[in-house]
Amino acid sequence: MAHARISAELPPDIDPTKAPLAFGERALPKLNEELRAPELLTRQRALMALCDLLHDPENVYQAIQLGFLDNLKILLLDSDSTVRQKSTEALYIMATHNVGRHGFIQNRVIPALAQLLDDPVDICRKNVHQSFEMMARLPEGALDMLQADLIPSLVCKLKTELDEIQELILDTLANCLCLEASDALASGAVTTLKDKLAHPSAAIRSKAAWVLLGIGIHPEGKTTALEEDIIPVLVSLLEDPEPEVQAKAAGALMFATVTPQGRYSALGADAIPPLLKLLAAEASEARLSATKALTMLAELPEGRQILLGHLGAFERRLSDPAEAVRRAAEIAIRVIEWTP
Repeated sequence: MAHARISAELPPDIDPTKAPLAFGERALPKLNEELRAPELLTRQRALMALCDLLHDPENVYQAIQLGFLDNLKILLLDSDSTVRQKSTEALYIMATHNVGRHGFIQNRVIPALAQLLDDPVDICRKNVHQSFEMMARLPEGALDMLQADLIPSLVCKLKTELDEIQELILDTLANCLCLEASDALASGAVTTLKDKLAHPSAAIRSKAAWVLLGIGIHPEGKTTALEEDIIPVLVSLLEDPEPEVQAKAAGALMFATVTPQGRYSALGADAIPPLLKLLAAEASEARLSATKALTMLAELPEGRQILLGHLGAFERRLSDPAEAVRRAAEIAIRVIEWTP
């Protein structure tokens, strides 16, 4: 016979680590109150529930309007590592939404996150750098990071952080340094990046070359790259076993050879043979960068003389599936065939 008994066990779909949500529109305001609760368990549970809700951009918008960002900024300095971890996770999830990134800028979240660059918990630091990487994808976000004087700290962290976090830092720097490179150069970024070009990880080698490409956009970056003898290292990476590293090295070399000194340095490092091989690379990015770099080298009489014997390689690019490569090949042929 059945009996009406109340079990002491929670229903199977109830998670005891998460705060019970209030109904409807009251859900987020109630969680916001619980984030300020003096009881540690209440704060932890509220953060667990919040991280689930923030995957919906409508909830992100409402959370910003309710002042969640100010509370999360306070919780970043909580003595409990779980609170810090879930606070950084919540902010990272918000940063994946456009409305969240704009909220970061308006509420000065980046300087608050920067306080955790030395946090002893790896996942906290990873969440911080994931947030930075997302912010740097937005031009306004990259500018906000530059204005927060964050670049020297990121360059310094490249020397000590875990490999997976180094990758995030390099992605962040690549987007920021396209706008402004003076802080990075003053912090010795080129020397640090030169070391990363020899890293065992192909991803780090590739991303380091990508950051050098961004630095090479600026005149002072080209000068520093020459002083640090970066070009021979980039030339060696043109024959890296990883195609992605080859492509990024060719891109960085393309900007480095804009100046006469850069062209002579590349020619002296015997850059032409590996660049000619990349004309037939599978990735259009590699073919385009190699074509443009070779065009720069053809500006030198010595380079033009060598490349006159390889016009066929450029002529084959005239039927390349990528329009940008076809245009670059046309220009290269004109430069190589030019006679004074």
